[in-house]
Amino acid sequence: MHFAFTDEEEMIRETARRLAADRLAPLAEKLDRGEGRAEMLANLKLLAENGFMALNVKSAYGGTEAGTVAFALAIEELGYACASTAVATSVTNMVGEVIQAIGSEEQKRRHLPRLADGSYRAGAFCLTETGAGSDPAGMKTRARRDGDAYVIDGAKLFITSAEFAGVFVVWAVTDPEAPKGKGISCFLVEAGTPGLAVGKAESKMGQHGSPTNVVHFDGCRVPASALMGRENDGFRIAVAELAGGRIGVAALSLGIARAAMDAAKSYVRERRQFGQRIADFQGIQWMIADREVDIEAARLLILNAAAKKDRGESFAKEASMAKLFASEAAHRATDTAIQLHGGAGYVRDFPVERYARDARITRIYEGTSEIQRLIIARETLR
Repeated sequence: MHFAFTDEEEMIRETARRLAADRLAPLAEKLDRGEGRAEMLANLKLLAENGFMALNVKSAYGGTEAGTVAFALAIEELGYACASTAVATSVTNMVGEVIQAIGSEEQKRRHLPRLADGSYRAGAFCLTETGAGSDPAGMKTRARRDGDAYVIDGAKLFITSAEFAGVFVVWAVTDPEAPKGKGISCFLVEAGTPGLAVGKAESKMGQHGSPTNVVHFDGCRVPASALMGRENDGFRIAVAELAGGRIGVAALSLGIARAAMDAAKSYVRERRQFGQRIADFQGIQWMIADREVDIEAARLLILNAAAKKDRGESFAKEASMAKLFASEAAHRATDTAIQLHGGAGYVRDFPVERYARDARITRIYEGTSEIQRLIIARETLR
């Protein structure tokens, strides 16, 4: 098995690492305090200008066309520096891939270049509802055909980047009489469309720089050309695209885990107790060794899922395995990092408490750990 990256993948990883260190990391603490929105938007624009908002989109539409492995490497590096910026980047890439996969030629040419070059500051993925989270097929948002248009009514919950997204991929029920999950369609709705309203940002535990909002649709009228793919075929599309998004969340989780353990390793080399560095105690070394195994295992699971996707093979199980393991590993890594800092890890003078809060959501969004286990079991027993 060949584990070496291509020259392009290495270049993308190194560019992401440099931009993350120079621009994202210095802003992360400020974003955590609820400040620095303008600087974050400038960073998103810079990332777009460097090709990071459309990594798996064809060059004909302005994309980088670098593939999923490159995407995973980039999101890991961005997540290492700033989870909020990384998740905005990951979701925007996800939106671009949905449009590329099922959009019409007109939709691709209109929207993909704007995502790629940062004209759209981000893209938003509108699937979750109050009563349809782990069970998105139970959504209630309706899209009613009215002549040469559709009228959308309903609300979507916990939508990443909704405040500054330029385009929304929206799922809605178009045939309420169809069996569950069979009467759902997918639409492209541009920001500023009458009837689309973004609610206030949620007050969250972590990832404070990434706004998460309710998106309301109240008589939101879109042209029939806003439909993506075939009518009533949207749920299948959502399931397929969620698998790709899980690779992004896994890579983000890995970045947070690495950052937490790098901070912990630096601390235990300096902190002295009982006349020696605490890094020299075997108990501390074993804690670090366990997390190092976690990080390497997560990396291999992520790259395996990404490589399978790039080869055009089925990757849903592998993406769920990567997302499950990496997000749980990030939880273990951030918890261990706090423990290795002792009392210092519980105060905001050190970044590990932020890493723990930022990591917590990775076990929930893009499918909870419990849902990932269901998918893995289902695919294994198929």
